[in-house]
Amino acid sequence: MISGLSAKNQEFIDNLDNIQSQLNTDVLQISSGSRMNQVSDDPDQVSELLQARAALSASQQITTNLGGISAEVDTGEQTLQTSVQLFDQVQTLAAEGSTGTQTAATRSTIAQQLQGIEQQYVALADTSFEGRYIFSGDSDQTEPYTYDATQADPVSAYLGTASTRQALNPNVTTFPVALTAQQIFDSADPTTNVFGALNGLITALQNNDPTAVQTSANGLATVAQYMNNQLAFYGTTQDIVASATDYASTQQTELTSVVSSLADTDTASAILNMTQAQTDQQAALGSYAQMSQKTLFDFLA
Repeated sequence: MISGLSAKNQEFIDNLDNIQSQLNTDVLQISSGSRMNQVSDDPDQVSELLQARAALSASQQITTNLGGISAEVDTGEQTLQTSVQLFDQVQTLAAEGSTGTQTAATRSTIAQQLQGIEQQYVALADTSFEGRYIFSGDSDQTEPYTYDATQADPVSAYLGTASTRQALNPNVTTFPVALTAQQIFDSADPTTNVFGALNGLITALQNNDPTAVQTSANGLATVAQYMNNQLAFYGTTQDIVASATDYASTQQTELTSVVSSLADTDTASAILNMTQAQTDQQAALGSYAQMSQKTLFDFLA
């Protein structure tokens, strides 16, 4: 324990300790690459640094989430593309069935073909991605529809939920990820209901009723336009996901820069500070040696 030092000697010891502390700090910053290794290094900047790191982490998680959402939306878009193309076949068969040259037997055959297409639509409505039914709303572990060919109306009632998942955009807004199968294939409006249009057409063909077949065929253009509108939703959502991903990338670059400016060592400055501290230390020791015949060990005894 140091005792009995004069004020002048005590000041010298204190200054030397400060220089050594600065040297230790500079060496640690250079070796670790971080200028904030503990709160006391820069207490005024700690809160800002923690906020920047939390924002960066959140943005990175959103990017990860957007990757999964992008794949799901792409699956939905491809499913709707298939649905739209399949409906072209429905319209072609309807046109064939409405001609006056068809017989009861040929119309029955066309009806059977349409029943097969209806079953395909149920399978499309039940599309899954990574173990989740993407058109079932929030109830993504439940198939939206089932098909039972023994029933007059073989397509079940919608089994999912009306609400759909919302995704978080890095700009802090949200957007819907999907439509429900009910919205796409089972619209509340009879003029845009895919299943309803198919059932009506199939029934008319089975009954060999050319007038009813023609009436059903005439309404298919409205259904086709409606399905294209649903496909457009997925195209728009793909654009939103791409834009959100780009935004997050830019955001992360900016936040990384902020974190770096707050936490990373300015190596050139740290080396300059260390060199200056070493020079100050040598100068202090040299000056003190000239001022006193006693060594530091005399004071530390």
